[in-house]
Amino acid sequence: FLLFCYRSEERGLSRKHIIESVKASLLRLQLSYIDVVIVHKADPMCPMEEVVRAMHYVICQGWVMYWGTARWSPVEIMEAYTNCRQFNCVTPIVEQTEYHMFCREKTELYMPELYNKIGVGLMAWSPISMGFTQGKEDSSIQLFSRASFRNKYSSFSWTEDETAAANKESYSWMKERIQPEESRRQAERIRELNALAEKLGCTLIQLAVSWCLKNESVQCLLLGASTVDQLYESIQSLQLIPKLNTNMVAEIERILENKPTRPPMVSTLALR
Repeated sequence: FLLFCYRSEERGLSRKHIIESVKASLLRLQLSYIDVVIVHKADPMCPMEEVVRAMHYVICQGWVMYWGTARWSPVEIMEAYTNCRQFNCVTPIVEQTEYHMFCREKTELYMPELYNKIGVGLMAWSPISMGFTQGKEDSSIQLFSRASFRNKYSSFSWTEDETAAANKESYSWMKERIQPEESRRQAERIRELNALAEKLGCTLIQLAVSWCLKNESVQCLLLGASTVDQLYESIQSLQLIPKLNTNMVAEIERILENKPTRPPMVSTLALR
């Protein structure tokens, strides 16, 4: 897989940049083709038609087999799919999105319609990003580690204006998360999940990974590991999935209290 994200002056999703980047990647990787190119974030400065035509071109050249998206909104994905159908181009096959116990709305509420209607798959990332770690000072469980959180949510965008807005939004979201009362409640949730994991005879990390895989929409889960033991621990989560029956899933939902729901439909007639 190739993650399409550049911090150079030659950035964006123009036809020129896409073609040059794919050719340069093939040269660096010393490969004849790339299995899947992931386009990281949509480019508001480039027409969607140009993006899909460029991706279709690199596929027709044999440099790429398939292409997908990462951190695109459902509207952007649907726009790309519509353009592909209109201009007879290869459609994206996967969306790479954040999904874990504390980030569920997009994956569970807005993406399933795309999975079923246009067949785009889900590649979930960051299943354990909530930071299941013990605090060093007060032995409390921390939800986010400051360094990883700062690096994760300060990613660049295609334009300077959008970058500033994105960073402002990210820090605003973080400010809401670290309110004392909310932090205390999140810590309680983590403790209850940890007790549930001990009851199942697994670690909290394994419970989080298996919970993500329990979602039928998740075709692929991206895991990070700094040691072989960590990777082995995550792989063992596969054995835990059968234990997540209806009662166990209901218990997890009781602890999390964050199951996303659609807002009620509002009749346009009632607004007149």
